[in-house]
Amino acid sequence: MGEQIKLARLRRNLSIAQVAERATCSPLTINRIEKGSPTVSIGLYARVLYALQLDDDILLIAKEDTLGRTLQDLSLKHRLRASPK
Repeated sequence: MGEQIKLARLRRNLSIAQVAERATCSPLTINRIEKGSPTVSIGLYARVLYALQLDDDILLIAKEDTLGRTLQDLSLKHRLRASPK
């Protein structure tokens, strides 16, 4: 994810300092995000995506949860109909 953010920044011809200013964080934080550091909060990722005008991409996270939906369907109780009188 960090590599994709870095490539998006470079395509926009923005420096780390410019993105940091727009995302109201430090350049060191942007550097850690681009390196994929696990210590950076998801909120900072969201602010950086917003600064790069990629905030709609946040909505794509876990959009297709095939495994989760399958597990959910398996746990649904099937109601039996009463026999006709």
